[in-house]
Amino acid sequence: MTSTAKEVSHEDKQYPRFRTMARIEHAILMISFTVLALTGLPQKYALQAWAEWMIQAMGGIEFIRIVHRWAAIMLVVGSIYHLFTSAYRFFVKRERMRMLPVKQDALDLLQTIKHNLGISADAPRMAKFNFGEKVEYWAVVWGTAIMAITGFMLWNPIAATVFLPGQFIPAAKAAHGGEALLAVLSIVIWHMYNVHIKHFNPSMFTGKLPHHQMEEEHALELERLEAGGDPWPELALPVLRHRQRIFFAIAIVVGILLLAGLVWAFTFEQTAIETIPRVTREVFVPLSTPSP
Repeated sequence: MTSTAKEVSHEDKQYPRFRTMARIEHAILMISFTVLALTGLPQKYALQAWAEWMIQAMGGIEFIRIVHRWAAIMLVVGSIYHLFTSAYRFFVKRERMRMLPVKQDALDLLQTIKHNLGISADAPRMAKFNFGEKVEYWAVVWGTAIMAITGFMLWNPIAATVFLPGQFIPAAKAAHGGEALLAVLSIVIWHMYNVHIKHFNPSMFTGKLPHHQMEEEHALELERLEAGGDPWPELALPVLRHRQRIFFAIAIVVGILLLAGLVWAFTFEQTAIETIPRVTREVFVPLSTPSP
């Protein structure tokens, strides 16, 4: 085999990046977010011609409101699923929470700026999750929490105003729409560029990342894997089984309570979509009396 062939083979090598659970979470988030954006933004800008066209093309305002709410349920369920999988990795497998910000992230950010400006020739060597990915992750966490809380208030305004002043409803509407616009712009400008335009990142679909992308964005993780490190720590089977039994027993109880809470939150209050029928009537306009 020639050196060129060896080099090509080396560059084509794939390294483990995301497990199946993480890729399922990403798929749920991607689908629910896309549907929420397509059905939500036209409602925010309903007086614009393009928004009116989109609303009519998707079946009318009543239909897209229903679709929007089902997508919201999907987003909340996906978020709960993420909490459970994160808890499993932390409590059962005792994995480190690698998405937590650390001091090195700030140093990597500074080094990246210096490298991009030509001040330094050396790019930062980053771990499995770099500072940009951590910022995006926590932005999603923050944004999802804001959207869920304000969305619940808009979905159930009567219940919300039992505990909060009425001014909170228009405030929730402003926060909901503003956060939605910010999230869409973040995905289009930041996320799409980094994972589709700068170079296509297949790891959320294949679970793996090629050598050259690992070297550029996760050099320390690449070094660890090539030195024989395990992608994810494995526990001895008896220990794992014991922790799993405890975790799943608690998770089933908590999951049932959360599911009951979600069903209650999404169904206990009737809304205008359900209580006001769509009726078309002729409007009587009296003839004006001509002036003498």
